[in-house]
Amino acid sequence: MNREDLLLQFETRRHFFSRCGVGLGRLALLSLLGDDGLFAQTAPANPMDAKPGHFPAKAKNVIYLFMAGAPSQFELYDFKPALQKYNHQPVPDSLMAGKRFAFMDSFAKDKPKLLGTSRNFKQHGRGGAWVSDLLPHIAGVSDEIAFLKGVSTENFNHGPAKCFVNSGSTRFGRPSMGSWITYGIGSESTDLPGFVVLQSGPRGPRGGAALWASGFLPTAYQGVPFRSGGDPILDLSRPPGISTEAQQETIQAIRDLNLSEMAQTGDSEIATRIASYEMAYKMQSSGPDLIDFGKESNQTLEMYGAEPGKSSYANNCLLARRLVERGVRFVQLYHTDWDHHTDLGQPLDQVAREVDQPTAALISDLKQRGLLDHTLVIWGGEFGRTPMGEVRESGKAGRNHHIDAFTLWMAGGGVKPGQTIGETDEFGFSPVGDRMDIHDFHATMLRLLGLDHTRLTIKVQGRDFRLTDVSGRVVEKVIA
Repeated sequence: MNREDLLLQFETRRHFFSRCGVGLGRLALLSLLGDDGLFAQTAPANPMDAKPGHFPAKAKNVIYLFMAGAPSQFELYDFKPALQKYNHQPVPDSLMAGKRFAFMDSFAKDKPKLLGTSRNFKQHGRGGAWVSDLLPHIAGVSDEIAFLKGVSTENFNHGPAKCFVNSGSTRFGRPSMGSWITYGIGSESTDLPGFVVLQSGPRGPRGGAALWASGFLPTAYQGVPFRSGGDPILDLSRPPGISTEAQQETIQAIRDLNLSEMAQTGDSEIATRIASYEMAYKMQSSGPDLIDFGKESNQTLEMYGAEPGKSSYANNCLLARRLVERGVRFVQLYHTDWDHHTDLGQPLDQVAREVDQPTAALISDLKQRGLLDHTLVIWGGEFGRTPMGEVRESGKAGRNHHIDAFTLWMAGGGVKPGQTIGETDEFGFSPVGDRMDIHDFHATMLRLLGLDHTRLTIKVQGRDFRLTDVSGRVVEKVIA
């Protein structure tokens, strides 16, 4: 190719994209992709189309309320009178023997001392669940909840531990839960992504986008972060001065180019690209409607503590309900600031107050609307906290990381409610009775969605990978 031809090719490409009037982040396909639409004959299969699982599902949607930073179970759900009795006393030798500790070097000089809680606990509901006075609203819906105690994990550093809970591996690069689920059963929403991520709190979760990535699954299955005000996604709206007709012509041309490339290469990622353009176009109308709380009653807004146009956990809980109402398969809320090494007082009061009312409102609202039966709600962090206290630079008592025993809970979506599964020893250090690790938790969640965790696999570099790696068992007591 001579110099003149190269210049002509460059000018033609530059002319094409300059006349598009939209950036790549704003491109969208038309709603003409319906059964009788213009592109019906050539449209590739949408990778997010709903598909059956391995057996009948009890849950159709998931809302995962992820408390980033690791909430202290001893201040919230795991009441231990022995900690009160032996408050500020050294840990008994019988407890120390053969146990794992996070950050063993911190105990090299001084024997750790047990730390009782200053919170008041009561039993609630017919199930008699122990919940502290930090969470009075969640206590009020405890009969809808199955509390899972004595859950264990594998890593006591925040980043790898968050990765493990979200992907089944401490190594970044594996598919996240929402990606595995949408890969397995797709989504029932035609105008919103199947996997949506909502964030709140003063800091983003350590690990960021890697926590909702699709890993080696097609990128169609990665989580899509939404904002709770304005456009859900930046640059979603059609730019000023660009007509519907101009956008149609641009998108049709780009679609034709993608279909041509797909025919030549067979690359499945091109189908993802085409589907994403179509979704972006549909969201130009569905997105603003989704985050418009004007159609919600004042009673509903007050129940959640939501304020239209504000970015908050309360707004995200209401938004999560609106998302599953519209068929979105997996919604994950990340709320930060649960890392309390240095102060279990006011900082814990604040973050508990931020999540308590909206979380309980979400469960109640889902139930009132007939959505809780098929929506699985999950609450928990990446690990728990030690029964021993520690004093750092603040001079106030906090708790260190603990991976052997902590508390998660599940509600709705085929869960048998009003029960506590598993328990911990008298000091809350180790699980006794029913034990559950993160792979068991994943296997149980997938089972509720109609998926066999041993069959939900993808072959990569000669090996079959799955969310539960090479372990995991379904905890049957969870299932109604």
